[in-house]
Parts: sequence; C-alpha cells; structure tokens
Amino acid sequence: MAFTQLPLPYDFNALESYGMKAETFEYHYGKHHKAYVDNLNKLTEGTDLADKSLEEVIQISFKDASKAGVFNNAAQVWNHTFFWNSLKPAGGGVPTGVLADRISQDFGSFDKFKEEFSTAAATQFGSGWAWLVDDGGTLKVIKTPNAENPLVHGKKPLLTIDVWEHAYYIDFRNARPAFIKNFLDNLANWEFAAANLG
Repeated sequence: MAFTQLPLPYDFNALESYGMKAETFEYHYGKHHKAYVDNLNKLTEGTDLADKSLEEVIQISFKDASKAGVFNNAAQVWNHTFFWNSLKPAGGGVPTGVLADRISQDFGSFDKFKEEFSTAAATQFGSGWAWLVDDGGTLKVIKTPNAENPLVHGKKPLLTIDVWEHAYYIDFRNARPAFIKNFLDNLANWEFAAANLG
C-alpha cells in the first residue's frame, strides 16, 4: 500500500489575501511535500513498513538509527499534512471555548502563549517546527528540529508552524519573525487545534 499525499484543505490561492501566495503552495506542497511522499514510498517499497500506517512508520523508524531516512521522510509527510490543516483563510486571532480556557489556564493568558510560541518558532535554529501540544493534560509550546515531531515524544500536537526556510521565503524572504506574526494574526486554524484537543 503506497503512501499518498493528501489534498490541501483549500485552493493554492486561498491564502493570497492572508500573506501566503499560490506560488508558495506550488513549491512547498507541490514539490517539497510531494518529494517526501515519493521518497517514503521508494524507501519502504517491499519492506515490512510498506503496510504500516504513517504514524507507525514514524514511531518504528525514530527508534532505529538505520532507518533515519525513512523517519525523515515519513515525519515530514505527516508534519506537512498537519501544517496545511493548521492554516485557514481568515484564521488567526484569539481562540474561543475550551481551547481558549485551557490556554489561559496553562500559559497565564493568550498573550503569554503568543509570546512563548513566537519565541520558540523564531529561535528554532536552522530547520524545524514549533508546536502547541497537550502534554499529559497540560498545554505546552515545544520546538523540534528538522523532521522531528511531538508524536515521538508522547505528546499530542494541536497546532504547528513550519519554520523551514522554504515555508516562508517566497512570501517573507528571510524575515521569519514576520512570517510567525502573520501566522498568528491571519492564518492559525484554532478550530483545527480545538478539534485535536478533543
């Protein structure tokens, strides 16, 4: 069973008015994400991993240094699908309901959360991700390098931002902080995060 690239939850140009050009998705989704899917299928074809779920492949390959290539591609397939769903047209702003209450409870305020999330995303050296996670009932912000994600550390991801340079260079050049601010102000899909919280 081949791994597949799930369709974007919106058109390539759906976020044009919110700081992300269609060209970004042509490259990021159409080339980078697709390459991870293609590479994963080549690496797992004919192996016992080919019939596993993507999450199982991530967990198995993370624990086996000889499968680092499999892990990097499998995790990047998963991470990117999660990231696309962390974005929405006219997103951003302040969450509501249970998620808002939990953020206020665990961070002190939404502004404190924004500060912590922005700092994590801005200070992830090189390539990686910043995440809002549920860690055993407490909401936390973490950052992970390269392809690593919260699944391998037993944490439940709620929302993520991709801070690999190719995620923002077309729209923001080298201004990662501007990309992070735009994500929080205009793109963050709080309904997706709330659904992940359950």
